[in-house]
Amino acid sequence: MVSKKFLFALAASLLLMVSVNGYSQEDSLRYQAGPQFAASNPDSLVVDDILWINRYVLPDQTWGRITNIERLRVSPALTSVIKSKYRFFITQPIDHNHPELGTFKQRVVVAFNNFKGPNVLITEGYGAASGSNPRYGEEIAFLLGGNIIQVEHRYFNESVPFMQDDSTITWETLNWDYMTSEQEAADLHNIRRAMGRILNGKWIATGISKGGQNCMTYTMFYPKDVAVSVPYVGPVARAVEDGRHEPFLRDSTGTKEDREILFNFQMEVLKRRDVMEKMLAEWSEKNKVTYNISIPEVLDFCVLEFPFAFWQWGRKTATVPKTDSSDEDIFKFFVMAVGPDYFQSWDDSSPFFVQAAKELGYYGYDTKPFKKYMKIKSSKGYLRKIFLPGGRKFKFDKSLYNNITNFIATTDSKIMFIYGEWDPWSSVRPNNPGHDNIKFFIAPGGSHRARISNLPPEMRDEAIKTLKEWLEIK
Repeated sequence: MVSKKFLFALAASLLLMVSVNGYSQEDSLRYQAGPQFAASNPDSLVVDDILWINRYVLPDQTWGRITNIERLRVSPALTSVIKSKYRFFITQPIDHNHPELGTFKQRVVVAFNNFKGPNVLITEGYGAASGSNPRYGEEIAFLLGGNIIQVEHRYFNESVPFMQDDSTITWETLNWDYMTSEQEAADLHNIRRAMGRILNGKWIATGISKGGQNCMTYTMFYPKDVAVSVPYVGPVARAVEDGRHEPFLRDSTGTKEDREILFNFQMEVLKRRDVMEKMLAEWSEKNKVTYNISIPEVLDFCVLEFPFAFWQWGRKTATVPKTDSSDEDIFKFFVMAVGPDYFQSWDDSSPFFVQAAKELGYYGYDTKPFKKYMKIKSSKGYLRKIFLPGGRKFKFDKSLYNNITNFIATTDSKIMFIYGEWDPWSSVRPNNPGHDNIKFFIAPGGSHRARISNLPPEMRDEAIKTLKEWLEIK
């Protein structure tokens, strides 16, 4: 006769083995974790609290484990809102649909305020090195007295699959198949679930620029993960060279007089091509900046980029040198406004361009007004020529654009969009469906720096009030 003790042990073993698509069911995880989590120190987060999450990693599970925990310094000016801060790595599947294909470690930074407050999940579009800065913060967390969970995007900085295990792999030979928004959304979902073991407050997703689009994508794939999403200045482009940015810059940024000032400055740089090329070559050598194209081509692309960069970062036309200014003054302002290193062969943000070529899209340039003065015959296909490792070819998939557009038009999720009126990225913002659960706040004359805190007072107060109502915060 089989004993009750044997049957109980058998049932427990079977429970641990139950899984769906490689992801263990919650009952088996709770069984393994044991007693319910209780903070070691109710007033702060400590290492043992973070390690508690590892109780939920099943013995045969290759992903989900937290390692390499390091306590980070917090600026004295922020100790009232950040009581402790940690950087750690969490093991993630390279392919969430097939965890058996391998794993990589993803960097996460947690800035802790309290166990009862909301949790602000930063859906970074790039790296997370900024989180290690003692002065690092995030406005929604500070506004609402919450915790910050910053997640480095896969393929950036310290979170690059394959390269972590094989030092012979280069950017040119790296397998980019898993650099997708869907895979990153699954990364965020795993981290949200892991941190939810110890942080019980409501969750808010938010990101800036590419991180803003990442916020939209994450919310689309996992709408139940968060109570509210706040994408800042997030573009949703429909092609590698979308086509909407150029007319926006031509007709909608600043005033007609402002646009004329910028055009005249661009023309002046081109008319002084010989001296500008020489100064650009010297500047590049001094700053150790290299390119995949020639200096004359770099100059042309900098001229094309000038109005985009100018409005993106909210500069004022009153600062633009007059066309009769010295070569030195013209070049100094030109370099400051454009940043020729944007066109360099590779830097920490360059993995973005691979994803832009695959599914995020980007912008083109209008060369017609400058054709007489330029060395390049066309700017078409510049993304691959200038930015992609080894000139790699990627087929663009418009599905992400279609899916996000449809999601925003039909979702019940609470989403607050923040944009700047004159930011070129606003030309490819999603359409406002006019539903109560979707709010758009567009800063008048604003740039890519638009945030809740720098909206006009009435608009800012409405945004904060809406957030608190959505989160049921008094």
